[in-house]
Amino acid sequence: MLPSENRLRRRQDFATAVKRGRRAGRPLLVVHLSRDGDPQGQTDRTSDSRPHVAEGTPSARAGFVVSKAVGPAVVRNLVKRRLRHLLRDRLSRLPAGSLIVVRALPQAATASYQDLERDLDAALKRLLRAEPAATAPTGAGR
Repeated sequence: MLPSENRLRRRQDFATAVKRGRRAGRPLLVVHLSRDGDPQGQTDRTSDSRPHVAEGTPSARAGFVVSKAVGPAVVRNLVKRRLRHLLRDRLSRLPAGSLIVVRALPQAATASYQDLERDLDAALKRLLRAEPAATAPTGAGR
């Protein structure tokens, strides 16, 4: 289980990660990573929803989206538990203050733990490797 200071709970946080963050798609899941941190909005949230996090030390926070397209509730919860467990061990690799949303695709319902792990690692590797190049203009090679 993820510690409470590492969980995304608010719709606004999910939207920030999805809209402002980078995306890496894999056959079983899509990962959105935002290194923004939003320091202005974070100070208000710290006192309300994150009482265990000290001021000035933002930690990476994660959220999961597993829709009904993945399967019935039992299957969705299994996929969520697996993803939560996998991401818990990888949070230390993420930059402080980053927001990550993992969206399971329907194929995740029949995937093994190892398959989910492989896709999650590949997506994170791509996102973390690509972040420094994010300042380069897109289409510069044309």
